[in-house]
Amino acid sequence: MSVKIRLQRHGKKGKPFFHIVVADARASRDGKFIEKIGTYNPVVNPAVIELNVDAAVKWLDNGAQPTDTARAILSYKGVLYKRHLQGGVAKGAFDQEAADSKFAAWLEGKEKQVVGKKDGLSKAKDDAKKAAFDAETKVNQARLDAAAKVEADAKAEADAQKAEAKAAADAKAAEAAEAKAAEEAANAPVAEVIEEPKEEKSTVETVAEKVGEAAAAVAGAVDSVKETVANVTEKLTGKDEAATEERTDEAKA
Repeated sequence: MSVKIRLQRHGKKGKPFFHIVVADARASRDGKFIEKIGTYNPVVNPAVIELNVDAAVKWLDNGAQPTDTARAILSYKGVLYKRHLQGGVAKGAFDQEAADSKFAAWLEGKEKQVVGKKDGLSKAKDDAKKAAFDAETKVNQARLDAAAKVEADAKAEADAQKAEAKAAADAKAAEAAEAKAAEEAANAPVAEVIEEPKEEKSTVETVAEKVGEAAAAVAGAVDSVKETVANVTEKLTGKDEAATEERTDEAKA
């Protein structure tokens, strides 16, 4: 009977989960099996493999043939390496203790590789999250800046419209005030006396006016002289009468 080590599929659609089984090569993939030696979960990263290494080595020694995927899993878990070490022990190249020591060292190195891969994946995941967060932050900031710009433009436009409306209202108010003032001026009674414009004096009139002023001055001077003469005459006449009266009085005496 030909025996194979292969995978038997289980799990939901899109989330496969495999059993590592030893089964008859003639059996269907998900049919009967001889022995289950492990499990394989490829959904997580890195994949989780649980395997009975000693049972796998025993079945390989008994002639079981692994499929390509099963062989890769067995190699990953060190089954092929342990079988090689067991062959060295059988040939007398080294004892069982040395073989176990070498296999333990190999497992330790493999475990470090797995841990390093997990750390790398975790770091890559964190870096991806950080990059996504930074990108989202930049996008949000760009949106905020765009919204602020739109708001500022809208405010500036509103202020411009308000200023324009105020200027129009002021102009309208000024026009109304001017119209009202004109109406009041038109309806107000005429109270001012219109003075005839004075004509400028001609040269002849100016000369005549000056001559008249000079004649008036001369007339005034003449009147003053006449008054003086009259006063003198009056005084002289008074003295003559006094002298006559005095002579008359002497003659009588």
